[in-house]
Amino acid sequence: MNRLVLALTITTTLSGICFPVEGFAQVLPPAKRAAQVRITRGPSLELAHDDLAIIRWTSTNPGGSDEHFGLVHYGTDPKTLNKTAKSHIRLNRDHPFTTFRVRLDHLKSKTVYYYTVSSIDSNGRSDEATSAIAHFVTPGAGDRVVAYPPMSLSKPN
Repeated sequence: MNRLVLALTITTTLSGICFPVEGFAQVLPPAKRAAQVRITRGPSLELAHDDLAIIRWTSTNPGGSDEHFGLVHYGTDPKTLNKTAKSHIRLNRDHPFTTFRVRLDHLKSKTVYYYTVSSIDSNGRSDEATSAIAHFVTPGAGDRVVAYPPMSLSKPN
């Protein structure tokens, strides 16, 4: 009898994992969009090599669609930020802040780059928070710059 109970328990557990009950794993509707999104930390250079850079910033959680993108508009002239880098992020509804990281590729070494950051939802709708123009310099060939210290788990300023 114990073997029968054990067999039924294992079968039920495995069938629930392999064939979940319809509706068990639901896609949640979009969260309420934040009334105002603001950048609370950064943007800052996290890392740079001679041909790439990672820009990082934190904003209040924008809400809306869980699927978002961090955007960096950049260029070598602060008046012409004609290149765009984009990175996907999935929002955590339970966190009041969101950290974005965007990688810029195909950069030239020993060059000053100017940039501004923002974010959009999966439908391309802006979160309405845009940074001022900042800049960084790519290092020479084979060098790297680690410019952003590890972020603490505490609340951003």
